[in-house]
Amino acid sequence: MKRRDFLKGSLAATTGLFGLPTILSSTAAAKASANDKINIAQIGYGRYGQTDVRETIRHHDMCRFVAIADVDTKRGNIGKEWIENYYEREMGNSNYIDVKFYQDYREMIRRDDVDAVVISTPDHWHARQVVECAMLGKDIFVQKPAAVTHEHSRAISDTINRTGRIFQIGTQQRASDPWPQFKFVCELVRNGAIGKLKNVKVGLPTDPSGEDWPEEPVPDNLDYDMWLGYTPVAPYNERRVHPQDDFSRPGWLRIEEYCAGMITGWGSHHIDIAHWGMGTEYTGPIEIEGTAEFPESGLWTVHGPYDVRSKYANGVTMHVSNKHPNGIRFEGEDGWIFVSRGQARATADDPIGDDADDETLQASDPDILRTKIGPNDLHLYESPEIHKDWLQSVRSRRPGATNAELAHRSTSACILKQIAMHLERKLYWDPVNERFKNDDEANEMLSRPERMPYGIAHINI
Repeated sequence: MKRRDFLKGSLAATTGLFGLPTILSSTAAAKASANDKINIAQIGYGRYGQTDVRETIRHHDMCRFVAIADVDTKRGNIGKEWIENYYEREMGNSNYIDVKFYQDYREMIRRDDVDAVVISTPDHWHARQVVECAMLGKDIFVQKPAAVTHEHSRAISDTINRTGRIFQIGTQQRASDPWPQFKFVCELVRNGAIGKLKNVKVGLPTDPSGEDWPEEPVPDNLDYDMWLGYTPVAPYNERRVHPQDDFSRPGWLRIEEYCAGMITGWGSHHIDIAHWGMGTEYTGPIEIEGTAEFPESGLWTVHGPYDVRSKYANGVTMHVSNKHPNGIRFEGEDGWIFVSRGQARATADDPIGDDADDETLQASDPDILRTKIGPNDLHLYESPEIHKDWLQSVRSRRPGATNAELAHRSTSACILKQIAMHLERKLYWDPVNERFKNDDEANEMLSRPERMPYGIAHINI
């Protein structure tokens, strides 16, 4: 069994839903109206936080950033300055807004004038912050994946559904801006353009292993204990957290305590699209088996090369492997379609692979791609740019491209694959009760212990 220091814990230790209050605070009322700007607070200003701010703020006719929080004061103040400079340029007024900076986001999200929150933190923080913000009556945009564990992902969906908040996750491949090809292909597949769907092949990148870098002094500008959150105390090294001098790809993306690796990093995008084309957005696989190479030493612990196969109740099989081209290939009885981003990146240092093809659409027969979706055919949700879609939902109070349950199901499918990689045996999953059948060891891996005072079990509203 290849699983070096894989974190496990009992479900009882981390079942935050048992302790979450069902009554919202006095800030729960939706304050954004058609005539008011949506006041937004930003949590995290790192590699993706920059993107989330810039993609959201360009819709400033609908919203206004009023506050920003980051455990790293250097990054938080850079974000504050950038937002204020943007408004000065766009509004022609240097005094348009004074963006308040917080090192502890918990103080910020309790402001009565904050309507919505954008969460761009490391993956292990997503669940706590989403659940907490929803309980305080805030609408939420969060970067993918929903969480690092299945239980945290389920807690997000349950809390959003109970509180009625507007939720969106950063799955921009569902949006027609910038990549309309994904929706088009899913409509083709769902409308039978390749006949009965049989197999789906998903190709994702891999991450390299690292060295045993020594402990370093914690920078004065970083609240490292809070950055660690509910995860175990660990010696600080810049490669564990994020670069201090730039916004390049951080090391936490390669450590299992904070991120499951590429299986959720890119898998949250591609498996979401696979589910969309399969029509299985609200369920999950029933069988999963896989293998992967995990580093035997070094700071970085996420999987390397991998091969995972799963089966769904409708008979469709999904094969996820780093050996497939980066993208999604739908195979039916009458042909196949492959869809990808091509060589496009969401950020400059996205590891899409050097062999990425320029073509974003390919098919066994070019005529398949010329198929017209008729007025009586199935039409999937039409989303503009994903941040704009979220803002429109906040205004209208109607769900957007990816609700919390969709986000949970795609994240869960990735996490189940990660568990199968570690156990290297066939697992049988019940997608209704969301438990492995007759496998206590696998079920223990659905959750992890939580270090106080962090994690969803220790929320105090």
